[in-house]
Amino acid sequence: MNTSMTLEPRVAAILGALVADAAALGLHWLYDTERIAQIEKTKGLFFLQPDANDYAGVSGYFAHGKKQAGDSSAYGELCHLMLRHIARHGKFYRVDYQSEYRSYFGPGGGYQGYIDSPTRLTLQTLLPLKPEDFPLQSGADDDQFAALAALPAIVAAHRESPDALNAKIEQVVRLTNHNDTAVAAAQYAGCVLLAVLNGQPIQQALTGSLPYSGEKLRPLLEETLQVKTLDCAAVAKRFGNACHVPQGIPVIAHIAQHAPDYRTAIEENIRIGGDSCGRAIMLGAIVAAHISQQNSLHSIPLEWAAKLRNLAKVADAMARLA
Repeated sequence: MNTSMTLEPRVAAILGALVADAAALGLHWLYDTERIAQIEKTKGLFFLQPDANDYAGVSGYFAHGKKQAGDSSAYGELCHLMLRHIARHGKFYRVDYQSEYRSYFGPGGGYQGYIDSPTRLTLQTLLPLKPEDFPLQSGADDDQFAALAALPAIVAAHRESPDALNAKIEQVVRLTNHNDTAVAAAQYAGCVLLAVLNGQPIQQALTGSLPYSGEKLRPLLEETLQVKTLDCAAVAKRFGNACHVPQGIPVIAHIAQHAPDYRTAIEENIRIGGDSCGRAIMLGAIVAAHISQQNSLHSIPLEWAAKLRNLAKVADAMARLA
């Protein structure tokens, strides 16, 4: 029996991002694809309990020893934080968001888990300051995937033009990633998602958003969009599978272009290894929104959504979005 859910596209985008992130957590930052294949045969691939033994003796970094299966990575937590912010305030307010970010990820906050470089450096900027002194650009000069993590809620709540969205995205990204490449990656991914939510076919959205990707990323994206069939291993080998957006954005575009359904997209993303959670946020959002627009039965599996440990809080916040 098919148990995938039919959701309104903007809801699908947010839930698709968070489910994809949690699904990848158990093998996040495991770079050895042969080890991942072995684990898949014995334990499965998604919503695994993080286990240090899976990382022993191979390339990888075990960061989630205090997490449980179904938890979010730091990327998912950042996505959920922005969702709560917009649900609470009705739109994005910079200083309020920076205050909420500092309170949640900083000392004594609700977040428990690995703190990456952009988060650590952003907190170092914000912690000594009063909110009225928060800078417009509080982020680190870093092009890692924290730059994309807040986008699903930003785009889902957006009702204006792509240019207005790009201005908002740049403001949000520079709060954690004060880096031009990070901004360009986020603007491209955000415009793809907006186009899909506005009813464009996925291929048109991926190619039509290229002007927003910047001089550094555009040739990489044009190259990956020329690949005619789903071949994630080859694309990941060509571009890389680590934490930096020039590696991950072409992989996201490739999977989004060719995956026939949400489940396939997320499974292929995990099999590639590396920063699977970093890629999962926008990949999950774009593919879930695309499938939802088609009224397809191949969207987010119900049993996957049920494994998201903070599902009730996510659903409550989504219900309060305008």
